[in-house]
Amino acid sequence: MRKIALIEDDADLFTLVKYNLEKEGFTVVGANTGRGVMDLFRREKPDLILLDIMLPDSDGLEICKSIRQNPELVHVPVIFLTARASETDRIVGLELGANDYIVKPFFVRELIARIKIQFRSQVSTTRVLKAATLELDRSSCEVRLDGALLTLTATEFRLLEFLMNRPGVVFSREQLLDAVWGHDRAVTDRTVDVYILRLRQKIEADPANPMLIRSVRGFGYSFSNSVQPQEEAVETRTAIAK
Repeated sequence: MRKIALIEDDADLFTLVKYNLEKEGFTVVGANTGRGVMDLFRREKPDLILLDIMLPDSDGLEICKSIRQNPELVHVPVIFLTARASETDRIVGLELGANDYIVKPFFVRELIARIKIQFRSQVSTTRVLKAATLELDRSSCEVRLDGALLTLTATEFRLLEFLMNRPGVVFSREQLLDAVWGHDRAVTDRTVDVYILRLRQKIEADPANPMLIRSVRGFGYSFSNSVQPQEEAVETRTAIAK
């Protein structure tokens, strides 16, 4: 049975969400404030965290940062539930490591659907993903190339992890946006191209002829453990530069 941690200061909303999640068969633990939630998470080991941003005694964004910096919790999906609806708020929340961002008021059925999507996307529990000399450690949120530590943003890490965890599978830009940025997003398909370019510049020996992140003409991207360069990469890079 999946366990969900719900951190929400509105008592009525907390009760409503908890009731509906339990009807779906989830176990729900939680709190109405941010005080002590990291201890709660470590003790209860939730499979997913629903987190309000504007808590009476804490900042949900800072809590999310702490989750992503904690080796025990780094893999736990985080969905923000918040009244802060601006484009900037959404982008900041996702950049800090949230898997999805839901603006209040929302439909409970949609929330449950998004939770189930997060669980369906948890394909592998392998701690370290490897491809050639590239290693991604999920526990420490570190990526190394030839043993050297790379500096990646939270979104770059999630995108690389998603692709490396599913080698050979071709994903459209829309699918990558849903998986990495979440459904309630303020970004476009072009964002995927930009982030793919950034990743290639960091992990590929020759970003103009990538061997790991392949471009699939007319569809999207795929991660490959092979070392065959991709001719389509030039086309993709040119499109981004326009």
